[in-house]
Amino acid sequence: MHTVIHWFRRDLRLRDNPALAAAASASDGHVLPLFILDDAILSAPDTGSARVAFLLDSLRALDATLRAQGSRLIIRRGEPRAVLLTFAKQSGAYGLYFNRDYTPLARARDTAVEQALAEHGVAVHTFKEAMLVEPGEVATKAGTPYTVYTPYRRQWAMQLAHTALPAIPAPRLQPVPQAIESVPLPSLAELHRTTDQEILPGGEAAGQTRLDAFIQRHNELGLRGYKAGREQPALNATSRLSAYLRFGCIAPAACLRAAQQLSTQFEPGHPAQQSIETWIGELAWRDFYYQILAYFPYVLDGAFKHQYDALEWDNNEQHFAAWCAGRTGYPIVDAAMRQLAREAWMHNRARMIVASFLTKDLLIDWRRGERYFMRMLIDGDHAANNGGWQWAAGTGTDAQPYFRIFNPVSQGQKFDPQGAYVRRYVPELAQVPERYIHTPWEMPPAEQRRANVQIGRDYPAPIVAHAVQRERALTLYRQARADDTQSGV
Repeated sequence: MHTVIHWFRRDLRLRDNPALAAAASASDGHVLPLFILDDAILSAPDTGSARVAFLLDSLRALDATLRAQGSRLIIRRGEPRAVLLTFAKQSGAYGLYFNRDYTPLARARDTAVEQALAEHGVAVHTFKEAMLVEPGEVATKAGTPYTVYTPYRRQWAMQLAHTALPAIPAPRLQPVPQAIESVPLPSLAELHRTTDQEILPGGEAAGQTRLDAFIQRHNELGLRGYKAGREQPALNATSRLSAYLRFGCIAPAACLRAAQQLSTQFEPGHPAQQSIETWIGELAWRDFYYQILAYFPYVLDGAFKHQYDALEWDNNEQHFAAWCAGRTGYPIVDAAMRQLAREAWMHNRARMIVASFLTKDLLIDWRRGERYFMRMLIDGDHAANNGGWQWAAGTGTDAQPYFRIFNPVSQGQKFDPQGAYVRRYVPELAQVPERYIHTPWEMPPAEQRRANVQIGRDYPAPIVAHAVQRERALTLYRQARADDTQSGV
């Protein structure tokens, strides 16, 4: 009997799992399905409780799926290299299979694991799964990685046009021997964590159900109407698959195949085709940010454009606390931050608005917002989160983005014109007339009384003046650019 280990990490599913399929094929199904609870990750400052809760639920679902076919999930806890060495010796496994990860810490960990197991005669096999196009598969004519999205997207699409992405069925696995021990999967409380955020159900079935529903809807709330509906945070018009992709409960390849299959139902130029291409573009953005992190790992600690590391942020603690609490006095910003606090998720347009507000209106270091998001988001992902924050802050990969400053009032008026999103998450403003919903401080006292809200008491007045802060932000960025030029860097 030839036994191998499949190390589950960010691929918590049986279908479309290339490493698991290869492990089963190589061992005639004698696979030991293993997940390692790494305390270094579980106790990290940016590991949020909502994300841990989703992980635990996804692991329970994975174990149930494995048990339904006679196998089971083995849980071990500790430092992965040490755990895998011990487990390989105990089980007599001759091979280790896993899907690749791309963060600096993950790559260092995996290199150490490969070296240690190779020294003990255990062959290690790794596979592409988390990305549709891996770092190095596309490059500029000079052989360098792309640092601008639009040309990257063109090459990304060309690469995929010549890449087969066949569906990989769930393999049949043999029962795990009873002698192979597993530690109990802990509860959130046993990990000394708690959260009152609303948590989506984890697992492969939940992810597939969500994808199917998004594909099948025939209105602006589904993929067919995604291009128009996606910009309105009051609508449930996005797939909400980000957490499932983050933990691999569903494969990006499955998402792409589903979109491409739907696309065949429409003629070129049909509005649905445009929506499908727009959504596929989100998968490209995901790969793009993974590529940036893989080639430029310093972005986790500093600006992609080094000149902006010299920005002299205000970092006002009261302003940061107001932003976190959704008490800035700007309704669209406060609604978004309260959605995050309640649901462990935020609409993408809202993410851009609040990130711009923190960095360009409050003049607070983007890294503070990035870390807060990582603690709060159920879909917190270092590559995408960092890329999004640097995009909003103007420190990232865009050509000249520092002057992109969102007006929180006009953003609210454009993307939440009736104020449905604001009223949902900022109940103090529920009765405010539409004309004032994004500028409640402009309501006359009599209007405030009719709306049952007193600005400055029940809901704050704006903590900063946007027009003033916009000019301050422009000056701040221009100074950093000027200093960089003068230094000759």
